[in-house]
Amino acid sequence: MLKGKSAIVTGATSGIGLAIARGFAKEGMNLLIDGFGDTPANHKVAADIAAEFNVTCVFSPADMSKPAEIAGMVDLANKSLGGVDVLVNNAGIQFVAPVEEFPPEKWDAIIAINLTAAFHCTRLVVPQMKTKGWGRIINTASAHASVASPFKSAYVSAKHGLYGFTKTIALEVATNGITANCISPGYVWTPLVEHQIPETMAARHLTREQVINDVLLHAQPTKQFVTVEEVAGIAVFLCTDAAKNITGTNIAVDGGWTAE
Repeated sequence: MLKGKSAIVTGATSGIGLAIARGFAKEGMNLLIDGFGDTPANHKVAADIAAEFNVTCVFSPADMSKPAEIAGMVDLANKSLGGVDVLVNNAGIQFVAPVEEFPPEKWDAIIAINLTAAFHCTRLVVPQMKTKGWGRIINTASAHASVASPFKSAYVSAKHGLYGFTKTIALEVATNGITANCISPGYVWTPLVEHQIPETMAARHLTREQVINDVLLHAQPTKQFVTVEEVAGIAVFLCTDAAKNITGTNIAVDGGWTAE
């Protein structure tokens, strides 16, 4: 039932976003993927998906902190794909520091990209989803949508906000054939997690091994990193008819982290 449908996936040139995009393409969905930088490498990611799965896949370098560029991205999807059936708000950045040392510009950037961008993308695609009587909005949140960790004030605030936003949208579109849900992974081995290790080492005065074993995997009772493919599988499921009455939820994929 997903073949021929169209999706926007933000933050989709690597990590979770790329896995979701590939999962959608495997089901025959056409795509617009967004990522940092108008680079040959990013355009190649889209071209490779298109070639491997025989779907349309276009790349947008829209900056998720700039509403005008987000609007341009949605316009490109409408022109290239004939509309948007599925929106995955996945783009995210991270910075780790004690609150008194947290640079205000980092706070602003994290809130803009991790939270406000989801608002702008959603407000632009909901009208056409309502017209079609079908749509899926999937927000990549985090275990940090439910619990906090030290030194991540902006990220935790953004992810808590994203879950609240998701619930609100789910209620607003409940009778329009549209669902809105969060997927909340625990620690997934992605560039975002890998890049925050040095910051956490500095903030907590720990070694790399201590950060991985005593901070990251300490939070997950399974003692395993979540895989990007596991997250992608849930995103695909949420687009099926079997999930049409799953809305306003926060689906934890965190190895038991938030069960404690």
